[in-house]
Amino acid sequence: MAPPLQIGPHTVQPPVVLAPMAGITNAPFRTLCREFSGGQGLFVSEMITTRALVERNEKTLQLVHFDESEKPRSIQLYGVDPVTVGKAVRMIADEDLADHIDLNFGCPVPKVTRKGGGSALPYKRPLLRAILHEAVGNAGGLPVTMKMRKGIDDGHLTYLDAGRIAVQEGITAVALHGRTAAQHYGGTADWEAIARLKEAVPEVPVLGNGDIWSADDAVRMMRETGCDGVVVGRGCLGRPWLFGDLVAALAPGGPEASGGPGERARPTLREVADIMVRHARLLGEWLGDEARGVIDFRKHVAWYTKGFSVGSEARKRLAVAASVEELRALLDGLDLDQAWPAGADGPRGRTQGRNKVVLPEGWLDDPDACGTLTSEAELDTSGG
Repeated sequence: MAPPLQIGPHTVQPPVVLAPMAGITNAPFRTLCREFSGGQGLFVSEMITTRALVERNEKTLQLVHFDESEKPRSIQLYGVDPVTVGKAVRMIADEDLADHIDLNFGCPVPKVTRKGGGSALPYKRPLLRAILHEAVGNAGGLPVTMKMRKGIDDGHLTYLDAGRIAVQEGITAVALHGRTAAQHYGGTADWEAIARLKEAVPEVPVLGNGDIWSADDAVRMMRETGCDGVVVGRGCLGRPWLFGDLVAALAPGGPEASGGPGERARPTLREVADIMVRHARLLGEWLGDEARGVIDFRKHVAWYTKGFSVGSEARKRLAVAASVEELRALLDGLDLDQAWPAGADGPRGRTQGRNKVVLPEGWLDDPDACGTLTSEAELDTSGG
C-alpha cells in the first residue's frame, strides 16, 4: 500500500494526481476520471491565468467552476507577476473558489516561455521566490503546491534550487516532470531527477511526473524514486479508466505492496465506444451546446481508438462527427467486439522534442536578475 499523500488538510489516497492539461482536464474529463477512481485521487483544473482570473474573464470563470462532487477542488494557476499572482490567490481564498492551489512552472510551450513564464521562470530565482511568497502569503490557509520541470535545458537545470526555495517559502508539495523544457515531450523522462529532488527536500512531499502510461509504471516510479505520489498527464488521454487501475495498484495489498503486476482495465471497443459517447455528452452539457461539445471531443478520438482496428477513413469520419447521434452511429458501424489490443498502451499525445527553448532576450545572462517582464508576459486567457 502506498501511504496517503497529505496536501495541507487534504488526504489524497491513493497518492495520485491528474495533471492539468490545457483543453483536456476540464470538468467533464475530471468527472470521468473520478468516476473510474471511485472519487479517490486529486484532479486538477486546466491552467488558469492569474491576470484573466483577476479581470474576471468569462471563459476563465467557467473553468474555475467545479461540480459539487469534486472534493477537494483543485485549481492550477499560471502567472509571472508576483502582485497579480497574489491577487488571484487572495480572490480564490476570499471567494471560496477552490480548496487547493497549484502553481505552474512546468509549461514548455513557446508562447509561454518566450515571455519568461512556465518552465523558463524558475531560472530567475528572485522572481520565483517572490511569486511563491505572494501566493502562500495570500492563500489564507489554503495549501499551495507547485509543478515544474528539471530546467530550461541540460545546461540550465533549476529544479533543486527551485525545490529548496519552495520549501523556504511554505509550499506544501512539489511535483517534478523529469524533462527539461528543451525536451518538450520527447525522449525519456528522467526519474533519477525525481529521486534527487526527494533527497534534497525531505521536508515536503515530492510527486513524480513523466512516462506513466499504466498503473505498473506508477508503482515502479514510486519504488525507484521514493517519491510520495504520482502525477499522470498524457497517460490518461483516451484512458480515463487508468485512475481505476491506479487505485487498485496502490490500494492495501495491491501490487505496490507485493511487487507484482496488478489487474487492470482492458475494455473492449464496445465499452470504449460507450465511454466516448458519454464523454461527448458531458462536454455538451458543460458547454451548454451539444454541437460544441462534440467538436471539442474530436481531439480525443485518436487517443480512445489507439491500438484498435479502426480504419483511417473511419477515424476521419469520427473526428468530424457533428452530433452525439452521429458519433454513436459511426461507432456502432465498427467491429465493437474487438478485445483490448496489445498495441493500445504506450505514448499518446505530444511526443516531440524541440531542443531549443524560446526565451526573452538576455534571459540566461544572470539568474539572480529578475529582468523586466511586461504585462504581455501574463496571458489574458486561461486553459492554455
